[in-house]
Amino acid sequence: MTLDIRSERVRDLVALDVEVEELDAGFSFGEGPIWNPEGEFLLFSDIAASARRRWDSDRGAVEVASSTYNANGMTLDADGRLLVCEHATSVVARMDPEGTGAGREVLASHFGDKELNSPNDIIVRSDGSIYFSDPPGGRSIPGLGVARERDLAFNGVFRVRPGEAVELVADDFEVPNGLCFSPNESLLYIDDTVRCHIRCFEMRSDGSVGADRVFAEGIGRFDPVLTLKEGGIPDGMKCDERGNVWVTGPGGIWIFAPDGEHLGVVRTPKNLTNLHWGGPEWNWLFATAQTSLYRIRTRVSGRREPFMARSAQG
Repeated sequence: MTLDIRSERVRDLVALDVEVEELDAGFSFGEGPIWNPEGEFLLFSDIAASARRRWDSDRGAVEVASSTYNANGMTLDADGRLLVCEHATSVVARMDPEGTGAGREVLASHFGDKELNSPNDIIVRSDGSIYFSDPPGGRSIPGLGVARERDLAFNGVFRVRPGEAVELVADDFEVPNGLCFSPNESLLYIDDTVRCHIRCFEMRSDGSVGADRVFAEGIGRFDPVLTLKEGGIPDGMKCDERGNVWVTGPGGIWIFAPDGEHLGVVRTPKNLTNLHWGGPEWNWLFATAQTSLYRIRTRVSGRREPFMARSAQG
């Protein structure tokens, strides 16, 4: 059975007989899927190959950029430009929507006078502010960046407001990873890979964070050697339009209700790294594994992110 039901509420989100469709395979380390609604294609990172790939229903997955500095997480800003977390350079960059690297400009590289660790995952608030997690993996994990000493003494989450310097959001994580907003942006969810839990921060009107709490815990067991092969970990995370949180974990995608109840798990053939909704009706959930790309049809779509308004206007 593909759907592991923990609460009957999950039936409103995904069918009992949901199909996990493998779209392509043979990658080195798939990550960072993002749907381009204007071009109707998906971009995703192949970190270890330092490549960016594009999938569409006509051509399948093809390479659109090489030498991507071991890029990882990606999203689009409100103008449709691609935002990329780069491991090898420790920067957040902005470039053309096609992902070829044209027009690349660095948006964040330092916190104060210290280089960032290894920007990992990224989201955009409706006011144009960019939030990203900054664990050390691109400096320490072979094949996922460039081995080098770190400048920062902590692993944090940061914000970049248009035209402003990099600001610290929180610094008390072991390994901050996936992050997402609630539909109305009143909450910010951040998972911690090593602690195997998700924290929930209250958002203030100015984009800073207030009180936080552990939203969900016990999402697997972290092992630095076996985790990706055997265990599955909290990694990529997205919120749907109803406020449910979907996160990669042991065996597939774990789904939590806004009140924190564990609703169920969509079982997948391989442990996943990240996910994002797309498709003509925004009900295709694309998910990357180390070597594969999957598609899952859901009964709900993702929260309406700023770039999605462009497709609605079109």
